[in-house]
Amino acid sequence: MKPATETIRHRLLTWYRREKRDLPWRRTRDPYRIWVSEVMLQQTQVDTVIPYYHRFLSAFPDPATLADAPQAAVLKLWEGLGYYARARHLHRAMGIVMARHGGRIPDEWDAFRALPGVGDYIAAAVLSIAFGRPYAVVDGNVKRVLARLLCIDLPVNVPKHHADFRQHADHLLDHAAPSAFNQALMEIGALICRPAGPRCNGCPLMGHCCAFTRRQVDAYPRKQARAKVPRHPMAIAVMRRRGKLLLTQRPEKGLLGGLWEFPNARRIDAETPEAACRRLAREQLGLQITPRMTVTRVRHAYTHFQVQAEVLLCDAPRGRVRLDGPSAFRWVAPPDLDGFALPKLVHKLLPALFTALKSTPA
Repeated sequence: MKPATETIRHRLLTWYRREKRDLPWRRTRDPYRIWVSEVMLQQTQVDTVIPYYHRFLSAFPDPATLADAPQAAVLKLWEGLGYYARARHLHRAMGIVMARHGGRIPDEWDAFRALPGVGDYIAAAVLSIAFGRPYAVVDGNVKRVLARLLCIDLPVNVPKHHADFRQHADHLLDHAAPSAFNQALMEIGALICRPAGPRCNGCPLMGHCCAFTRRQVDAYPRKQARAKVPRHPMAIAVMRRRGKLLLTQRPEKGLLGGLWEFPNARRIDAETPEAACRRLAREQLGLQITPRMTVTRVRHAYTHFQVQAEVLLCDAPRGRVRLDGPSAFRWVAPPDLDGFALPKLVHKLLPALFTALKSTPA
């Protein structure tokens, strides 16, 4: 054991006990609540998560309640938080916890890691924080701290190097206090060792930081340049019949699985928005429609691509819906749209749509 390692642990834990934020999931050792928080915190800022966390646990306070809930209700409460596969996996996992584990969250690695949506990060976080198991947590904050602390030249955004960062985290982990240590390392990354403008002078590890000693803090962490994010032109057809609008449900597997939306499709080559709406209505729904007006244009970014969507209000006066792609459909009165779990892109277009509906009688 290197003396510096013991010193780093002591300084980090002392700082954490004094400076840690008072977050709701830090007031409990309930593995279910800790699990919910860690799932929500993936890819999402703390300030965004807190109100979702309270609402979710108010509706689903324990594994049994969540397991018994319809998926639609779970997705509705997750609405706006994004990365909806997290909610679907959590819902499925609770069903397994109830069926195979008697409602008790497994406290051993293999059993917990086998549950839907549980990767190495979630497993290490929940098992260390809730049960005190000696597993190191490695997320973006931890990688950044380790890269600067140890002058690690490996790019943090290349998956094959994740194991190298885990090895460093495992070596540094305080086995006597894994819960506090993991949270301390993540906390110092969030509050002190930030991506831009790190507060080095307030860092308890400053005297042991390789990057600070070399005056190269801004050079770490290393990152590999990513390819430019593509932008796809889309058409969204808001189809109206006798005052109701057609919603379709996305298949459970895949992007935005289980959510409801207005029928849409990527535009092909130089296809006009009107032509794209007619095509998607014919191919996905077996309907003949008449585009009536452009409602708005909406841009939205996903993880690996962006969309620029033309939203058209269309008449669909007759014909039986025959689905080819979507998993379900509903004709919905505009005031009832709020009862469906809708992706953020749809929420962006709703204000303009409601204005257009008022000025354009059916």
